[in-house]
Amino acid sequence: MIQCKRAYDDPSPDDGTRVLVDRLWPRGVRKDEAQLDDWAKEVAPSDELRTWFDHDPEKWDEFRRRYHAELHEKEDTLAPLHKAAEAGTLTLVYAAKDRAHNNAVALKQYVDSSSD
Repeated sequence: MIQCKRAYDDPSPDDGTRVLVDRLWPRGVRKDEAQLDDWAKEVAPSDELRTWFDHDPEKWDEFRRRYHAELHEKEDTLAPLHKAAEAGTLTLVYAAKDRAHNNAVALKQYVDSSSD
């Protein structure tokens, strides 16, 4: 099972494996407080795509399309996420304020669809 959670939310035992999926470290979050198992910068959107999207919900569908295309080009970097999800709960940790329109949600959709 894969779930998404903000880096600013308290970690929980129910989170399972916690992986930060942002290219940048979340502001104001100490590494010991984050309780992360991994930081998968390589699966984050490119700087160009992240800057273009700018967390604009109007660009969400196009962001997902472009991000999924980027992920398709680096499938090998997703293997640890697939493995963690198969072993139990995987929590994709992100910093964005918008809980519905962020790279972790788009990444979850991609990993879920590629697991089918």
